[in-house]
Amino acid sequence: GSAVQQERGGSQHGAPREQVFIRRTRRPEGSAGQSKSLDAHFGLLRFRITQRSALKHECVMQEVRETRQRREKRMVEVDSGIQQDYEFKLAQALQDLRRQHEEQVQIYKDELQHTFKAKLDNAKVSSDLNDKAVLTAREELQEAHMRIEGLSYQLSALQKQASAAEERIRELESMLSSDRDKYRRQLDAKEREMAEMRECMQQQLNEYQELLDVKLALDMEINAYRKLLEGEEDRLKLSPSPSSRVTVSRTTASSTSTSSRSTRAKRKRVELEEASTAAPKVQISQEAEATGSVSIEEIDLEGKSVTLRNNSDKDQSLGSWRLKRQIADGEQITYKFSPKFVLKAGQTVTVWSADAGVSHSPPSDLLWKSQSSWGTGEKILTLLVNSSGEDVAKRTVTKSVIEMENGDDEEGDFGDEDLFHQQGDPKTRSRECAVM
Repeated sequence: GSAVQQERGGSQHGAPREQVFIRRTRRPEGSAGQSKSLDAHFGLLRFRITQRSALKHECVMQEVRETRQRREKRMVEVDSGIQQDYEFKLAQALQDLRRQHEEQVQIYKDELQHTFKAKLDNAKVSSDLNDKAVLTAREELQEAHMRIEGLSYQLSALQKQASAAEERIRELESMLSSDRDKYRRQLDAKEREMAEMRECMQQQLNEYQELLDVKLALDMEINAYRKLLEGEEDRLKLSPSPSSRVTVSRTTASSTSTSSRSTRAKRKRVELEEASTAAPKVQISQEAEATGSVSIEEIDLEGKSVTLRNNSDKDQSLGSWRLKRQIADGEQITYKFSPKFVLKAGQTVTVWSADAGVSHSPPSDLLWKSQSSWGTGEKILTLLVNSSGEDVAKRTVTKSVIEMENGDDEEGDFGDEDLFHQQGDPKTRSRECAVM
């Protein structure tokens, strides 16, 4: 009886442990892993149930054997009535144990079925989620492949563009190098030409100086003969023939050159006056220089205009260039060219003041409508400034009054009018000097 009770107690205590074990094993896993785990758990549970059933059966049989042994020992002592009662109780106890065992087995079966169904549902849900995740991953992978292909095409196109750009850069560098060599050769040729021109101009100046010295000597000789003739006429009391005489003052000119191809030239000053009376003479001196292809060719002494010349064989853009004029220490005025104005090769442009009476006719004649006059005075400074603020051309005109007396050693009286032209004038060039 005690063994049966212990077995009952073990069965009653063992059932909750199995239930706890089954509950602990209810964890969601992957579809394939969960199936294997379920099979393992089911096998373990079957083994334990079989083991418990065998153990219980062995315990029952052991108790039965012990009971039989005791019964056999007591059969002698007890009578037949007591023996029947004992057998009835034994049969009833066995029936109770069988019923409890069947109930416990049914509980285990129900729990196993419930656990299996729950795990199977979890496995199906996990499988669906995994399928969705795999599908999403495949879509993302496909999109990534498409993006990679697109980026590969873009990279190939950019590499082609870079190769074309590098090839273009090499071509441009080659063209730039050849252009530099070409312009360097042209510059050397121009410098040689300018050196030849300066040498030719110096030769012309020397010849001009010699001719001027000869002329002055002849003028002095003519003056001496004229005085002798007048003295002879006075002695013979003859009336002198009226003649108009012009006094020409001797002036010298010099030309200088700089390494930056800046040229300066002083004009010959010509003064005409009546020989019969002493009168003040106005001398006009002009200085011009240019560091580029555009020079200030001429300025009107009455303040009506300023003329520029493009001395090169290429068009020169004068967009946003400025012409500045300053009279002595007075206020400076500025004319600004339009942004798109271009001075053609070898051409001139004249900027007229509003009072000059000239109409606006680009590109040769431009009218400064807001300025009535360029101004005039004893010292006139005109500057040409490029768009970078650099002075590229300059011309200075200076007026001075000189008192001269008749009979100056450097003056000669003669009947015909002689004019000495500015240095570089075609009338004073030597026939042997060919200028490009």
